[in-house]
Amino acid sequence: MVKVVVAGASGGIGQPLSLLLKISPLVDELSLYDVVNTPGVTADLSHISSVAQVQGFLPADDGMKKAFKGADVVVIPAGIPRKPGMTRDDLFKINAGIVRDLVKGIAEVAPDAYILIISNPVNSTVPIAAEVLKAAGKFNPKKLFGVTTLDVVRAETFVQGITGEKDPQKTVIPVIGGHSGETIVPLFSQAKPAINIPQDKLDALTNRVQFGGDEVVKAKDGAGSATLSMAYAGFRFAEKIIKAVKGEKGIVEPTYVYLPGVEGGKEIAEATGCDFFSVPVELGTEGAAKAHNIVSSANDYEKKLLEACYSGLKGNISKGVEFVKNPPSK
Repeated sequence: MVKVVVAGASGGIGQPLSLLLKISPLVDELSLYDVVNTPGVTADLSHISSVAQVQGFLPADDGMKKAFKGADVVVIPAGIPRKPGMTRDDLFKINAGIVRDLVKGIAEVAPDAYILIISNPVNSTVPIAAEVLKAAGKFNPKKLFGVTTLDVVRAETFVQGITGEKDPQKTVIPVIGGHSGETIVPLFSQAKPAINIPQDKLDALTNRVQFGGDEVVKAKDGAGSATLSMAYAGFRFAEKIIKAVKGEKGIVEPTYVYLPGVEGGKEIAEATGCDFFSVPVELGTEGAAKAHNIVSSANDYEKKLLEACYSGLKGNISKGVEFVKNPPSK
């Protein structure tokens, strides 16, 4: 029996993510939690003829604890999008607080669950989750993941225009670093099978992977951000976690993890100067089994991208840690 929880199930990412999980044959029980509208989303999904039994919870009557109890996997897309007049700092404080409180709930009632964080800014929210779990004495670095799969999905998709490959997923492109702007570093030189990107197209392609989210925001004309593609990416990573935990071998996916706590991660942390970093991680029955060090194989073009990534990421990580250790006054 596999129980998956979506925390933030009524939102723009949460609803399509919940739909994908409801129709997955790997999920037996789907638990939905949000501060509003969960009963409606639950009722709607419950009419779908698939294996997963679905339940929904609101905060009242210890709803969070009921939603999380017995969870094998908790996916967190919860948070608010930036609204007009709101600074990035305002947004950070709100979303950071949401993630902190959800992870406190997980630590209390489902400390063994695999935690998959989608809530932005991932570069900071994953360190926040780690600090909360450490404080509760429940931190297992092998079970905490920042979902950076959307960057991989974008790289696969955008390269298709150059390679002409019918199925973009057949081209494996490692995307490493973090999950925003310049911290996202696609390593096209290490694609399998190898791809040949014309030099005059490389800058634009790299920029599109790094800032693909802006493309969606602009196209939605102020009505939202990347929700459907993010839901797909979150689902894809969740399925890989479930398959690996069930014993399927050879599953490797880039994900943002606490490197010192994962086999092979220490040397990557030393090379990058970052304790949290997204690299291809081999997934196993216990979660993150091994981090693959592909940083050292980056070519000269990619090394320049990595330098910008490191400096941005260090600031993001320390901001997350600081938020938990010295919470901002309201």
